Amino acid sequence: MKVIVYLGHPAHFHNYKNTIASLKEHGHQVEVLIKKKDILETLLQDAGIPYHNILEEGRKNSKLGMLIGVLKRAWRLNKFCASFQPDILTGTSVENSFIGRLRHIPVININEDDAAVVPLYARLSYPWADVILCPTTCDCGKWNNKAVKYQGYQELAYLHPDVFTPDKSVVEKYFDPETPFFLLRFASLKAHHDSGIRGIDTEIAQKLIDMLKPHGRIYITSERALEPQFEEYRISIAPLDIHHVMAFADMYLGDSQTMAAEAGVLGTPFVRFNDFVGRIGYLSELEDKYELGYGIKPDNVEQLYDVVAKMLAMPDKKAVYKERRMAMLSEKINYSKFLTSYIENYPINR
Repeated sequence: MKVIVYLGHPAHFHNYKNTIASLKEHGHQVEVLIKKKDILETLLQDAGIPYHNILEEGRKNSKLGMLIGVLKRAWRLNKFCASFQPDILTGTSVENSFIGRLRHIPVININEDDAAVVPLYARLSYPWADVILCPTTCDCGKWNNKAVKYQGYQELAYLHPDVFTPDKSVVEKYFDPETPFFLLRFASLKAHHDSGIRGIDTEIAQKLIDMLKPHGRIYITSERALEPQFEEYRISIAPLDIHHVMAFADMYLGDSQTMAAEAGVLGTPFVRFNDFVGRIGYLSELEDKYELGYGIKPDNVEQLYDVVAKMLAMPDKKAVYKERRMAMLSEKINYSKFLTSYIENYPINR
């Protein structure tokens, strides 16, 4: 079988990295295509996965720039398909759906955000995709008839205990993991679906640091520029090491969706603070059903401080969250194994 895996975001690398390896081990031909996005190329290079960047020049960050970028990528994907002749297109790009329909190639789309949260992506991608693989908590809107839902999360493609074991020696490359520490993440919130979304601002960040400082060290990773007073907390962690660091943290706080979910499935208590709270099914499940973290909206800043204070005072926190994580894992699957099997057996298991 010939498979094109099209990656458009660093998170998609993690979603597919084990599936890419498994498909190749099973004798399938796999070509990885990407568009330029943040540290995606660095992740692939560090992992030794060959790839083709079909938009090396990038695109302008405007609606017109987005449109031109999509058209360029679709044209180049079409040319690549003409040469490679794939049996399946999979990934998260809208171009997959367009070219798959044009060339009569099955398209397996993966996503975990509800359609209402990523409306533009859903409108452009879902009508032409053959299948949408998503968690049971995900609402694909009027395209639910195309959804194949599984008991799990995309983060369990790379953080399920079958495929990931936290390694303390990795953390020791950066600092002593035996001393309590907190990991803070500030997202850029500049994606098209982030328009109007609020997160952690300067005043809130300073208050959180003041609360956390007496209890351990503070490390900040940030997509956006940091104010000068926060630079002393900035840490640069190799992309392939971040999950080891996160697994040993006492708490994760941030306005990033994916990193909150990653902390949750690792059993690290998380607190996320942004306007997406209450709108994304899989994160609400991690918070409400499994009690692995808290989601707080920006209008409730005092609640944020109360929750953080409560977490800091919680006795045996790590043992409690380990037990909650095991309860979650007992009901969820190894997603990378499922994704590999689904691709290999398509369309039998549709």
